[in-house]
Amino acid sequence: MKNIVIAGVGGQGTLLSSVILGQVALKLGYDVKISEVHGMAQRGGSVVTYVRIGDKGEKVYSPIIDPGQADILLGFEQLETLRWLPYAGKDCKIYSNTQQILPMPVITGAAKYPDDIPGTVKKHFDDAVFVDALSLAVQAGSVRAVNVVLLGVMAKEMDIDEAVWMDVIGSTVKPAFKEINEKAFLLGNKEVI
Repeated sequence: MKNIVIAGVGGQGTLLSSVILGQVALKLGYDVKISEVHGMAQRGGSVVTYVRIGDKGEKVYSPIIDPGQADILLGFEQLETLRWLPYAGKDCKIYSNTQQILPMPVITGAAKYPDDIPGTVKKHFDDAVFVDALSLAVQAGSVRAVNVVLLGVMAKEMDIDEAVWMDVIGSTVKPAFKEINEKAFLLGNKEVI
């Protein structure tokens, strides 16, 4: 079983990422369950989705991932990566965007954005990967492609043919955004980590 937690803020495409991952798993013959979006889906609110992929022939009965059970944590924003760190299992692989999106309590001065989140995360998971996915998304043609950039980064360590990812991305996103998302995936996949 592979448990994947995808954390971000509203508007970053956590749901699209989970759909792409789910479709890749189904295309390869795995059973998969995807959670509903949990959290404040409007722009700026914390959002998380869970993707559970069974091993070959294994049935997945629930999409829910408990704390300490994630094999992969995909964070689209630094604070969200830190916020969902308790869900990471002891051998969890963490991929995070370096972008900071200030939540309302920080904007209003009621709270402070934590210092050195990558350093804090790496104290517990020294091989955590932090990537400037925002600049790669801009290079691909849209700031909204951060999610697909990070899928590309994560896919580097998965034994799944690039053609499968391209096929699923092409059939999942709207035709007008197909080229941008394919480029975003490839830029993330080629990023040196």
